Amino acid sequence: MTQDQLSQLGKTLWAIADDLRGAMNADDFRDYMLSFLFLRYLSDNYEAAAQKELGLDYPQLPATDRRTPLSLWYQANAADVPAFEKQMRRKVHYVIHPDYLWTSIFDRARTQNAELRQTLERGFQHIENESFSSTFQGLFSEINLNSEKLGRTPAERNNKLCTIIGRIAEGIAQFSTTSDILGDAYEYLIGNLITHRCLRVRQKSRRVLHPASRLHHPLAHRHPRQPGTRHRQKAALC
Repeated sequence: MTQDQLSQLGKTLWAIADDLRGAMNADDFRDYMLSFLFLRYLSDNYEAAAQKELGLDYPQLPATDRRTPLSLWYQANAADVPAFEKQMRRKVHYVIHPDYLWTSIFDRARTQNAELRQTLERGFQHIENESFSSTFQGLFSEINLNSEKLGRTPAERNNKLCTIIGRIAEGIAQFSTTSDILGDAYEYLIGNLITHRCLRVRQKSRRVLHPASRLHHPLAHRHPRQPGTRHRQKAALC
């Protein structure tokens, strides 16, 4: 990825995060974005490998057809699915059911499907527990699809997830599907998260340490923390 592409990727991801996270803190929202980016990476690589494995049997669909080619093959060749998945586990080391591929998830988000959240839950459990041995166990454990930070009701959470996934899909569609995008996205989000935290720490510090505010701040009369403690080490990052 070129420097210009990396810069554009970073701006795109941060704009999405800044616009959509609402009451959610930056740490939590970063985990959602990275989980969806990783699902896209796994899906794109799996579909490419499946197309290579099936050759001429891989369904060819027009651009206007939103269905997942692999889902059509599964429906038409149900008896051959176990052998196919065994072969994919041997070659790619994991499988993803067509219902849980990124293209299927995005289509549900695009159409505001009321079952998106439940489908994601089943998909994450499928990838973590059934894809291949213990390779992906706990992979998506950092995100909570039932968090009230996504919405007060299940319907609100589902709508929020539809919006997040739709914006991510549209925002990164122009970028490569290689593993580089995951690493670049992670580094950018981490870097901006640290910067965001440091700015907040500095702003709070100025209010706390200002002579007029120290007299009324609850920490003003506490003993200072000894050097070398965890909090001082974190402040050094800023």
